[in-house]
Amino acid sequence: MISFLRGTVAQLSLSSAVIDINGVGMLVQATPKTLGGLRLGQEATLMTSMIVREDSMTLYGFGSADEREVFDIMLTVSGIGPRLALAVLAVLEPEAIRVAASSGDSKTFTTVPGVGPKVAGRIVLELATKLIPHGNVVEVSGSGSSSAWKPQVVEAMTSLGWSEKDALKSIEQALEGEPALSAEGNVAAILRATLRWLGQDGARRSARTTTGAGNRGLNG
Repeated sequence: MISFLRGTVAQLSLSSAVIDINGVGMLVQATPKTLGGLRLGQEATLMTSMIVREDSMTLYGFGSADEREVFDIMLTVSGIGPRLALAVLAVLEPEAIRVAASSGDSKTFTTVPGVGPKVAGRIVLELATKLIPHGNVVEVSGSGSSSAWKPQVVEAMTSLGWSEKDALKSIEQALEGEPALSAEGNVAAILRATLRWLGQDGARRSARTTTGAGNRGLNG
């Protein structure tokens, strides 16, 4: 079992990173928040959990041991796989997950894409006694000031390969359709919304290119 990795960040993508450890590149799946804290060419340490299946071995990386613990415990829930557990951690802080599970607050889990009422109810039912709050203050949202969250989101975007100019433009355009996120100032939520908008924008551009090519073919 690989408990943690320490090495140089060799590659970054929207959902994973490659950590160079003495010339060996280790591919790690992680949340946008965790990936946003990594920097290309710099040393990083990630707590890890390895999922071994008949046809694959996958490493999942976390910024803290608490995140990894919550991830591992969530995998004990019937019907919860590593991708969905990671999605929950991408939306909710570990302490928020502990509080929601122990208090029977299934509604909190339905804020995660892919988690419906039935799955949320199962999470609460099976984890109520396994995820005990640590008593930490749960951060629900940011300060609400763009001066507080914008630099962090831009930094996360640039670490994933975008220029600062493109990052700022993408953030502004993404939040035009979700103004409430700007007011809340939740860094992780704004980053996810921006990445989602970029994916949708790429699909729109591809569709326009395909349509244009088809029209030119008909006109010709």
